[in-house]
Amino acid sequence: MPLSTERPSLPSEDKRWRIVNGTMRKHGYSRNALIETLHTVQSSFGYLDEPAIRFVARSLRVPLSQAYGVVTFYHFFSLKPPGRHTCTICTGTACYIKGSEKLVAEAGKRLNILPGETTPDGEVSLATVRCVGDCGRAPVVLFDGELSAQMEPEKLAQRLNDWRNA
Repeated sequence: MPLSTERPSLPSEDKRWRIVNGTMRKHGYSRNALIETLHTVQSSFGYLDEPAIRFVARSLRVPLSQAYGVVTFYHFFSLKPPGRHTCTICTGTACYIKGSEKLVAEAGKRLNILPGETTPDGEVSLATVRCVGDCGRAPVVLFDGELSAQMEPEKLAQRLNDWRNA
């Protein structure tokens, strides 16, 4: 079944869709804009849900399977909404050598979730990344995007408890 050449209307009146549409328009609705457009959706909404992926695929005239393939291949993309807070632990070589596995274990124990999950109350998401580029201050953790260097399990536990008790 051939893909439609007609561009779909925006999914809603939400102004963030205009930003997404602007990214596609800037690239002439080219199939090559798939990753950048998905990135714009992720940046605008915090995650990619099924309607958003369908909209981008139809707009750029790419098969839905290709759009899902990109979303599930790249670690950056998330199919679930993030928690109110995000704890991201670097597991790159330097951080691993300096004990990031203990940090991951401590966070998992405190939050009762695994990396890639969000607490049932939607308060905290736990993530791991391969490297944040601050190896000289390992191990590092990002709390809502703010870098904390030379992290220790006790300090990590305190930050997570502060979020949970706020």
